Amino acid sequence: MNEDVYIIAIAALLPLTACMLVLQVNPYHALVIRGILGAVAALVYALFGAADVALTEALVGTMLSITLYAVAVRSSLSMRLGVLENQSNANAELPKANNPEEQLLSVLRKTLNKYHMRLEVVTYTNLQALQTALMAKEIHTTYIPSEQCITQESPQSLPVDEQPLYQLQTRIQRLYDIMHYEIPPNLANLTYIKSPSPSQSNGKLISDSVEVQP
Repeated sequence: MNEDVYIIAIAALLPLTACMLVLQVNPYHALVIRGILGAVAALVYALFGAADVALTEALVGTMLSITLYAVAVRSSLSMRLGVLENQSNANAELPKANNPEEQLLSVLRKTLNKYHMRLEVVTYTNLQALQTALMAKEIHTTYIPSEQCITQESPQSLPVDEQPLYQLQTRIQRLYDIMHYEIPPNLANLTYIKSPSPSQSNGKLISDSVEVQP
């Protein structure tokens, strides 16, 4: 009788853990709960005498699947941001409080953290290499100092002293929607870059510039 109570109690953990997994928002927490779910399932199989099924669940359903999911989550929930190496080195000597680059990166990290994403900064030696990487889909977003930007001009409706310091460009519509209202307009102007169509042999990007609203 006592053994039946234990089996029922352990079996009841399966639907409970499954509901927690479905309702989990954070993908990293979901991976942990998925591991717990696999362990509970393997234990239930072992209690019912299906040792071979329990071993398969422990090795494949838990260890292997969790490893693959972790790799997929880490690679997909990341925004690769392309920056110019010389500009990054020039701003490195400034205090963080007066460093506009650090302020922009801080805003981006806080914005992405809300969606459990991380920011990966990739440096390039020149502007051409940066734009080429964006077109080749090596990176998701770029930011360029306004005075060095050749593909997008700052909004002319703003006074000179209120012009954004950087031009931020992304080729991912979802990232544009996420960052649209989070970036201060005096810090960066956000632009969505459409991927070039096959008929565009000159390799130029088509951009729909939308000024960031506060």
